[in-house]
Amino acid sequence: MSDCGCDKARRDLEEYLRNEICKTEHADIRAHLENCPGCRDEAHVATTLTEVVARACKETAPEELRDQVIARLRAVQSGTH
Repeated sequence: MSDCGCDKARRDLEEYLRNEICKTEHADIRAHLENCPGCRDEAHVATTLTEVVARACKETAPEELRDQVIARLRAVQSGTH
């Protein structure tokens, strides 16, 4: 295995993080990330962002906020806003 270089690592980072890349390329990118602080930091940011977005998608709005939004939508739809 060889160091794939920053350009390749960054170009394929999303696929690498989602495990959507062949095993050989995955190993090359992993080796690169182990030896390149800049690319490793970029991978960390991408991973953190993905986790935060996934967590936010699982959250639900408080009941009171949902009621307010629905009431406002109904008012706009009925023309009494």
